[in-house]
Amino acid sequence: MFKSSMPGAVVVAVALAALSVSCGASGTGSTAGSGGSSATSSAATPVATDSPAGQEGEGVESSSPGPRTASAERVRDAFAGLQATLNESCTPGNCAYFLGRVYDELQRMDRAMKADPKGPGHFPEPIALIEKLNGELGGDRSFENLKKHQSLLVGTRDEINTWMQDHPDDYR
Repeated sequence: MFKSSMPGAVVVAVALAALSVSCGASGTGSTAGSGGSSATSSAATPVATDSPAGQEGEGVESSSPGPRTASAERVRDAFAGLQATLNESCTPGNCAYFLGRVYDELQRMDRAMKADPKGPGHFPEPIALIEKLNGELGGDRSFENLKKHQSLLVGTRDEINTWMQDHPDDYR
């Protein structure tokens, strides 16, 4: 069908690249779309603090009719991202990635709850837990500091997961 496979390969590569960019920014909350590029980086390199996952859906209105807004969906999506870390752990090959991801997902959750139309007062405990964590970390999100505070980091994630499970109407 094609005489030369090179032009066809270029077209396919460009199409796949465009598709992956649009899928990664869709704000669906899937773990493959948020942080997927970080998984291919060195395990010793933590995920950036201002990851694209934390910026999903900003300024985007919901295209579906109904009471849900883009901000309310952000809380749901951020919670799904946080829950995706529940089955992971700090193993020798991925500890930096894991701790960085938990940190990033907690920060994404914090931003989403504070931007929710119900107001930050609607999520008092999770926001307070993240504030406490951030105070302990002192702005240092290096692997060494995250490892030092691993119990607090993972404990904060677990407490927020429990709180959110007990308040399903707050994010659905």
